[in-house]
Amino acid sequence: MPWADAWEFAIGDEERPATGQRKRPVLGARAFRVPHGGGMQRVNAPCAFFPPQGTAQDLRLYEDAEGRSLLCSVDDPEEADGARHHRVRDGQGRIVGTVRRIPPLKHALKPTWRIEQPDRPEIVTSAEWAKGGVTEMVQKGAGKFLLGAVQAVADMGAEGGDQPGKSRVLEWKADGELVMTSDAHHRFLIRAAWLDRRLVFAYALLRTA
Repeated sequence: MPWADAWEFAIGDEERPATGQRKRPVLGARAFRVPHGGGMQRVNAPCAFFPPQGTAQDLRLYEDAEGRSLLCSVDDPEEADGARHHRVRDGQGRIVGTVRRIPPLKHALKPTWRIEQPDRPEIVTSAEWAKGGVTEMVQKGAGKFLLGAVQAVADMGAEGGDQPGKSRVLEWKADGELVMTSDAHHRFLIRAAWLDRRLVFAYALLRTA
């Protein structure tokens, strides 16, 4: 799956899920994967690969499973105004944007993140869970891949598990425009065509490093 055409993706190694006729899932390389089809035809197509096993697991992604064609990389952080700035580069070393980690303030428990793409407003999140939960996600047209994870979290809470009843869904906005929805830092639904997916990949890399 071409990475620039991905609207909905998640981190994982499952190429085909288990079904009634397939007792075990079919696994592949760890990658950002895009869902296609349903039932026995369901496939999670890779669009960006993590470094191959046995190699240095640094902040890089590749266009191929063998790690021959570099897609993007994340620089070491630079400290400025109390925040960590991570520049994101394409396969040729050109800067495509920056991911910033803002330390928590006195009234906040966790750090917040910002995504900066050249010639676009800064992409920010309030770091608050979406109030409407699963119902609101359905009304806003969330993809089936993301919605399935959201529903699973909500169901666990309803059944008395240790997960909260409300889905942990974040909305990312740029000057009031909704550009992305994320579930934790593993699943993403792109809402704005102009958003460079490599910056989202970089954010996820930093969160999972």
